[in-house]
Amino acid sequence: MSINNHVLQNVKGKLIVSCQALPEEPLHSPYIMGRMAYAAYLGGAAGIRANSVEDIEEIKKQVLLPIIGIIKKVYSGFDVFITPTRNEVDALVKTGVDIIALDATDRVRPDGTTITQIFPELRKEYPNQLFMADCSTYEEGVQAEKLGFDCVGTTLSGYTDATKGRQLPDYAMAEILVRDLTIPVIAEGGISTPEELCRLFDLGIHTAVVGSAITRPYEITKRFVHSIRQSYPPLAGNQ
Repeated sequence: MSINNHVLQNVKGKLIVSCQALPEEPLHSPYIMGRMAYAAYLGGAAGIRANSVEDIEEIKKQVLLPIIGIIKKVYSGFDVFITPTRNEVDALVKTGVDIIALDATDRVRPDGTTITQIFPELRKEYPNQLFMADCSTYEEGVQAEKLGFDCVGTTLSGYTDATKGRQLPDYAMAEILVRDLTIPVIAEGGISTPEELCRLFDLGIHTAVVGSAITRPYEITKRFVHSIRQSYPPLAGNQ
């Protein structure tokens, strides 16, 4: 078994936890993400998904788990922001991260290319690097396998203009990708409960990434507060 196959095999049937905090969020800090990853490890996580070189380097000091690395960078006028250009890929390769995930939708990237144009070049330049395709549709997942990605994620379903309003988790997308692809399918996006996670594994997914439901107390708190307000609206003057 190759080193690459070993990495994917080690997360099969297990949980990957996304440890991310954007600059505007209270927990934004490589140190905090490192401790978050360590907590996830203690809880039984088999892998970590992390954003930015700084966070990845800190997390690598804290846990000996495979890491899916991304760099979120917004380029004005473009919707693609998960590892959007070659620059971000090059930076991630230098960290030695196990898997690099990038937007694999059909949208135009900040460098003017599409995924069908840029990925064959990246695959040729980094033949031994594992790459994960963050997709929003079944068609994009099929295309990603043809392009040479090592695994496909449902990550962007519901987060593109073409898929807005789609109910998450996207069980239907996961099910047909598992049916039709030969590479591992990773469920990601909107997984909020253990029951949802188990249902996805029942569909045959390789592994799953859970983020906000575990590592974003800001979002978790908002969910609980919203449920109270929905069930027990505040009286006038007591907001």
